[in-house]
Amino acid sequence: MVFKVLTASHERRSLLSLALSYAASGGSLIIGSLAQLVTFAILARWLGVDEFSLFVAVTAIASIAVHLCGVGAMECLVRRVAQDRSMYPVMLGHNIILTAASGAALTLLGTIVLPFYFTLAAGPIANVAVMALMMATNIVLVRVIVFTEQVFLAHMNFAAANKVVVGFALARTAAAVVACVVCGVSTVAGWAVWQFAIHVVVALGCARALAGLGRPRYAIVREELRQGLLFSIPFILRAARQNVDLLVLSVVGSAEIMASYSVARRMLDSSYLSVEALNRLIYAGSARAAAAGLHHAFDRVRKVLMAATAISIAAAVTVAVLAPVLPHLFGHDYVSLVAFVRVLCWVVVPMAIWAVALEALGASGHHPVRAAVMAGGSIIGTAVTAAAIWLDGATGAFISFYVIEIAMVVVAWTALVAVVRSDRRLAFAATGEGAV
Repeated sequence: MVFKVLTASHERRSLLSLALSYAASGGSLIIGSLAQLVTFAILARWLGVDEFSLFVAVTAIASIAVHLCGVGAMECLVRRVAQDRSMYPVMLGHNIILTAASGAALTLLGTIVLPFYFTLAAGPIANVAVMALMMATNIVLVRVIVFTEQVFLAHMNFAAANKVVVGFALARTAAAVVACVVCGVSTVAGWAVWQFAIHVVVALGCARALAGLGRPRYAIVREELRQGLLFSIPFILRAARQNVDLLVLSVVGSAEIMASYSVARRMLDSSYLSVEALNRLIYAGSARAAAAGLHHAFDRVRKVLMAATAISIAAAVTVAVLAPVLPHLFGHDYVSLVAFVRVLCWVVVPMAIWAVALEALGASGHHPVRAAVMAGGSIIGTAVTAAAIWLDGATGAFISFYVIEIAMVVVAWTALVAVVRSDRRLAFAATGEGAV
């Protein structure tokens, strides 16, 4: 009886601790999201629909490339350090080498190729220079800043990770206010300089924050190269699927449709942060719980699913209710904005449901299965989205979103259950652990 009381008390304390941690994590992401939304609104107003749609198109391409920067080494660090803190120095060196090499290559490639398709400044030399700033900012510097957050998460230092998120978002907002509102910047070329400068300042601050955790040991952890590729490639494909709508719509739609749709997509991404706050909080703990097999963590995954579903529904309702306020924030030139947001906001619910399954597969080290689900969904989704938008513009984008995300729920959870059953069978064969 005493044991049951102590166990119940421990569970209550654990739930309270998790709730408080989620409140802090979610609060930081919400603050960061609101700051990003304000930044987005300032840029939308001051750049205007033509320049803003150009900015969104270039940023969409960089958003795909950033997932290749580092070749998945960041996830390897979080997983390995969460399981064994002594791995930090070598995993840090592993990340620095891969991020520097891949980041330089991606920046150079984007700087050479993209000026043929986008004109960001008058004159070929100026255009290349601005593109180089955009690539370096949105690929290398963004990766460095996000990496800092992940390092703190790997060390279970959620307060420091939250400070990185909030500080980064507020710094960008401050830069947008000074650049656009105070100094009157109204072109992508002008904003690119300010954006690069503030990212450099934040990245230097991140480097200083990491200095206290120890010096890197420069080496390639060969066994993690394959895991890193398996982790990053699905995210690259997923990023392609998430940005192909912006790229195709920029071709077939008007500047207003493109700009309004991009804001609606930003609202969807912002609402998903409430789910991401939960996933980032439990990933390291799930990695420890699943170290001896995913079946050990399956009860935990089911609880995360219930929480993620409830959180996503609340986020969608909130966005739908607040949608009429957006034209006052972004400007009345975005005439399609409210309708687009209210149609798209509910996509966050199936996104949250399948993300729980894939996060569990990643935390347990089942990257081949996870990669197969994400890669397959992304490849098919990219083709479906591009075709739907080409045929029916924004309406095609909305339909494809719901079809793809619901299909991902079915496939992701089918794969997760299959892995859990396989791990349970293997454990029973090895130790007679079948009752677990």
